[in-house]
Amino acid sequence: MRYCLRCLYPENARPTILFDDQGICSGCRHHEARHRINWKEREATLARLLAEYKERSRAAGHIYDCLVPVSGGKDSHFQVHLIKRVYGLNPLCVTFNHTFNTSLGLRNLNNLVEQFNVDLLRFTANPESVRKIARYMVKKVGDLTWHYHAGIMTVPFQVSVKYQIPLIIWPEHYGELTGVFTLDDMVEFTKWVRQEHDMRGIEPEDIVKDPASGITWQDLYPYIYPTDEEIEQVGVRGIFLTNYIYWDAKAQAELVISRYKFQPLTRRRDRTFSLYSKTDDHANEVHDYMKYLKFGYGRATDDASTEIRYGRMTREEGIEMVRRYDAARPRTLDVYLKFLGMTEEEFEGCVEPMRDLSIWDRGPGGRWRVKDTVWNHANGPEVEQARVPQVADRTLSPTNRRLYWSDGTAAEAPDEVEPIVTVTKAAEPNRDHERFNLL
Repeated sequence: MRYCLRCLYPENARPTILFDDQGICSGCRHHEARHRINWKEREATLARLLAEYKERSRAAGHIYDCLVPVSGGKDSHFQVHLIKRVYGLNPLCVTFNHTFNTSLGLRNLNNLVEQFNVDLLRFTANPESVRKIARYMVKKVGDLTWHYHAGIMTVPFQVSVKYQIPLIIWPEHYGELTGVFTLDDMVEFTKWVRQEHDMRGIEPEDIVKDPASGITWQDLYPYIYPTDEEIEQVGVRGIFLTNYIYWDAKAQAELVISRYKFQPLTRRRDRTFSLYSKTDDHANEVHDYMKYLKFGYGRATDDASTEIRYGRMTREEGIEMVRRYDAARPRTLDVYLKFLGMTEEEFEGCVEPMRDLSIWDRGPGGRWRVKDTVWNHANGPEVEQARVPQVADRTLSPTNRRLYWSDGTAAEAPDEVEPIVTVTKAAEPNRDHERFNLL
């Protein structure tokens, strides 16, 4: 397996990743290109665009100038800060409640509403329908969170059409990590990307037509995209903020923590060292574990590669994070096995035909093993040549203890996981991994 000589991505990374003649991946080249962008001009373009939509909204007598999909995470806080506090628009915030919430996520979602005094429309999926869809999709495409991503990318468009709000503002495009497009493309939301990436090429009608699914149209309402005619009538448009501003999630997390009381995790996680990202739902750990079982890499590869690109982490430090986290079985898997009504053997059996045989093979006793790892490619003159300049702000330093877990510098010891399923409105900030919070 080839690995990027600068970051940690393998050549089988998803979505598509490319390697150039210097052995550097398209994601690293995409990040490198940020330094060539005139961000003042891009920000001015964004300001004009938002002012235009605000003027059109007010002229039509509408209350809301735009729609902002939120989960309560650090991106959500930063989006609303930018749209409301910096540019002066009145957004309608929309949340798709997938029912896999952490208590910390609920706390932060409530905090967002209180800090910014915004209106929030929250659609809660039927938990039993979620269970049926999750079981089906684990078997069909190896994705516990199909309904989550499908809902996030559908409900805001249903709301946009219903409330006649044409502009939807997203944070960053999913393809930036692997560089599937260039910054000059100025990509915007498309129905095709929603279907092929977020929904694995499967629309609700495909599920209903499958007699083995046992899933009805009633189960699938949140995932039915508006018709082309409805979209065109309202003029719905989805833009990504990363086209217009220099995006650094760490700096943005620091801003929303200090200014708006966003709360990161305060304990070691099972699948990565970042304490401020992907904290809204605990199913993400199982989703990421399934990615590892299929492709041989996980969330620590994603997070460490990002830190390497900013020069805050060396490649060697990143490799150590991959060693520690990428193969780790998440403790929340037990909760979801119970939720799905599956044994672990049945769960892994669903994933087995989806394993990428370019990285996995059968070892002694027939057990799966990875053929190669990034630490087999840690050194060499090409690695030295590909390094990015290092900055003084080190990812794993004590000054970043609230943002990244590092042994000896983090705030608290790991929590014990209690596999309890509850229906609660409580927001307990440090009991964030062990419950289903449905409301």
